Amino acid sequence: MLRPWKFSLSRDIDPRGETPIYLQVVHALIQDIRRGRLLPGTILPSTRAMADTLGVNRKTIVLAYDDLVAQGWLETGSTRGTFVSDRLPEPVVLDAPGGAGADPSRSPDFPLRAAPKPQIIYQESSFVTFDDGVPDHRLLQTSALANAYRTALQRATRIGGMSYGDPMGSSDLRQLIAEMLSTHRGFVTTPENICITRGSQMAIFLASRILLAPGDAVLVEGLSYAPARDAFKASGADVVGVRIDKDGLDVEEVERLCLRRRVRAVYVTPHHQFPTTVSLKADRRSRLLDLAGRFGFAVLEDDYDHEFHYESQPLLPMASYAPHRTIYIGSTSKLLLPGLRVGYVAAPKEVARSMANEAAVVDRQGNTLTELAVAELIKSGELRRHARKALQIYRKRREAFASSLQGAFGDAIEFEAPNGGLAFWVKFRDPAVLDKIEENASSHRIKFLPSRCFAAPPYTDRGLRLGFGSFEEREAEDAIRKLRALANC
Repeated sequence: MLRPWKFSLSRDIDPRGETPIYLQVVHALIQDIRRGRLLPGTILPSTRAMADTLGVNRKTIVLAYDDLVAQGWLETGSTRGTFVSDRLPEPVVLDAPGGAGADPSRSPDFPLRAAPKPQIIYQESSFVTFDDGVPDHRLLQTSALANAYRTALQRATRIGGMSYGDPMGSSDLRQLIAEMLSTHRGFVTTPENICITRGSQMAIFLASRILLAPGDAVLVEGLSYAPARDAFKASGADVVGVRIDKDGLDVEEVERLCLRRRVRAVYVTPHHQFPTTVSLKADRRSRLLDLAGRFGFAVLEDDYDHEFHYESQPLLPMASYAPHRTIYIGSTSKLLLPGLRVGYVAAPKEVARSMANEAAVVDRQGNTLTELAVAELIKSGELRRHARKALQIYRKRREAFASSLQGAFGDAIEFEAPNGGLAFWVKFRDPAVLDKIEENASSHRIKFLPSRCFAAPPYTDRGLRLGFGSFEEREAEDAIRKLRALANC
């Protein structure tokens, strides 16, 4: 098997030194094993390859390997070659601080402006994970994705797409997104209004970079998406929570806050509010856009899961009515796969270009090959077919999840089956029950976002956002049963 990297020792071999060369090789390999650079099971180069690398005779390496095998540092197998033993004669001891192999867990010797730990959740094989509304990656046919990448690679080769390109993103994908927004979401837009990002979180961060200065006020829903708040805080903004109710954001409170201080942006998730899943009513949408014009703030509209709506036709985005007052943020993560990392922004041309310029400072450009593959999924109709199929599956999973929640918790919880999206918002009548569930979760290998991570000061409401889309019905029933058991531990 061809090794991915050329092997080297961390200590030089001196052919003119007093110590025999084979012993220098022995000592160098022992040092690399003891300091943790070569872990048990690591396969070493063949004697011929090692000799070529060090510029020594192959018999020298044979002698060194034989000596290390005899000492118990290495093992050999007829088919596997030579590798570091799983039963080392001495424990691995990291070098003293300051040495070439200093403890990798040691803190740096220089000052660090450490970033706060983000409130995010991801799957781990040993845990039961209630995500915050992630699609089931098993629903997308890998053959369709492979074909899309194959076509994308061929096209990229023809058009020179494997080199650097426009930080705005692939022109193919921007054209298709502009057409999709025009056809399905009521936009009048062009590819020049579209900037491709690596998911919606990057789009939120870029928007904060071009809009906010230290001390600026950003209004967010009182229960909201913690990573968005983190992005605003990273720009030095003052993040203020606004009350929400069954009709979404309280726009009267928005007006009161605008009268008291300079507000630069209002971040909302109006279609399926995160985390509560309620929809912002039409009259409040219009009122918020009027306030944006009156006070001169930008509406950051995060439409993270527009495609999944179960009860009726989804409301058109606010950006379709007032594109000059909004920055519309969308993503393919909920529709396809989070791992593809393709999001987009629809905004006035100056805004879209400014965000692309900001992105180029840290990323130069996105992944052109992936962008072309997503474009191919759209053009071929595969994306639309997948969306139709997934919607029917998620509708059934939503109903089954609601039934399992009610059966497991009964009157201990309050929830409504969401009209859209891939998660439930669950509130507990007795906070002590929620406390006990959270206290016992980690020791029982169950994960979910902390109940307190959603509240934006001055609000302190708590609840659990439990994703259902990534669970099959039996998986969900088993996961909910385990979650309920935590309250009895």
